[in-house]
Amino acid sequence: MIGIIISGVFLLFVMLGVGVWVGLALMSVGAGTLFVFRDIDVATFLAGDIWRGLNSPELAALPLFILMGEILFRTRVASDMVQALARFMRPIPGQLLHINIIGCTLFAAVSGSSVATTATVGRITLNELDARGYDRSLSIGSLCGAGTLGFLIPPSLILIIYGVLSNTSILDLFIAGIVPGALLAGAYILYIAIRLFLNPDLGPKVVPDENKDDVSIWISLSRLLPVLGLIVAVIGSMYAGFVGPSEAATVGVLGSFLIALSQKSLSMTSIIEAVMGAVKTSSMIGLIIAGAFFLSKAMAIFTIPQAIAGGIAALELSPFLLILILLVFYIILGMFLDGLSIIVMTLPIALPLVTAAGFDPVWFGIFLVIVVEMSQITPPIGFSLFVVQGLTGEPISKIARASVPFFLILAAMVLLITALPQIILWPVQ
Repeated sequence: MIGIIISGVFLLFVMLGVGVWVGLALMSVGAGTLFVFRDIDVATFLAGDIWRGLNSPELAALPLFILMGEILFRTRVASDMVQALARFMRPIPGQLLHINIIGCTLFAAVSGSSVATTATVGRITLNELDARGYDRSLSIGSLCGAGTLGFLIPPSLILIIYGVLSNTSILDLFIAGIVPGALLAGAYILYIAIRLFLNPDLGPKVVPDENKDDVSIWISLSRLLPVLGLIVAVIGSMYAGFVGPSEAATVGVLGSFLIALSQKSLSMTSIIEAVMGAVKTSSMIGLIIAGAFFLSKAMAIFTIPQAIAGGIAALELSPFLLILILLVFYIILGMFLDGLSIIVMTLPIALPLVTAAGFDPVWFGIFLVIVVEMSQITPPIGFSLFVVQGLTGEPISKIARASVPFFLILAAMVLLITALPQIILWPVQ
């Protein structure tokens, strides 16, 4: 058993190290260990397992939500949203810095993607904040922290994947993600406000252009209507029980199409770009999911999850200590792997452990997503760090230092939901 585990882990990291796609690496490890250590027709087993794994109705929502985000990425929704929010932010300490937080929160609720949220909002806000003299480090850090909310706030793509892999209700996961997402956004806003209150020099050094920002409240609200309407249509229809995640994703695609049409952002070129972007992203995620399903089945044949779970259970760790160990483990993994890969590779082992310790699968899903958010801003392989680097041209080391306070806020949120799990569970009970 130990030899199989060591061989599999070694093979996996070698393949990832030489640049093999994650999904293919996972399949290869499963196929290689079965071929060497078990007398199984690997090809037949692989084909049937991929079909069963990907032939899930819940997965239909994934490419649709991705397409919705791709269409919105090519509209003026984000820029209109930022201009509207600027009208309301100036009285608050931190002023326009809060647009990074609120803008990412709102855009996350219609895109479901952390990378898309960070790139779209950052492209609009960073230059404006620099031009007005806001502290660059705080601008960059707030974008890194807020951009990760795309993983947590529904419709989160990664929550859909967790729900399918763990056989957990996606709707329950979406509902459970709202309160932690709002608390994180509020914590970011509070942190920025305190920093600016204690040190006003971090704030703007250029007087705002009154003609640019001082539009009426009604005009500002009208600019928010498209994104707010889409949030209500997609999220509200699910919470009201009218539709499931897949049908809500269809509503989202239709809504984003109508927004793009009304803004005259829709052309044959933009449609083709959006569809091709959705196809590429969906194919990449689908390959990873297929590889994860196959590797988890191979591990089950070798009874590896049960053996590891039994070994850890024999240590008689307290539930809180188990979660603390998992937190450190995931932070270390986040230094080298992306969030999706972390979830699909560790879930077959981690989920039985935490459920045996008395934790709810819905709670663990939110815990895992918050930890994955931490990995997004953990060097050297933090995806959000690279996205922000592409926007700013700053060194990764500087961006990572700027994001440290927001990393610590995420860590504090993990401890809070562990001590008070009802923060997550009460809306779904």
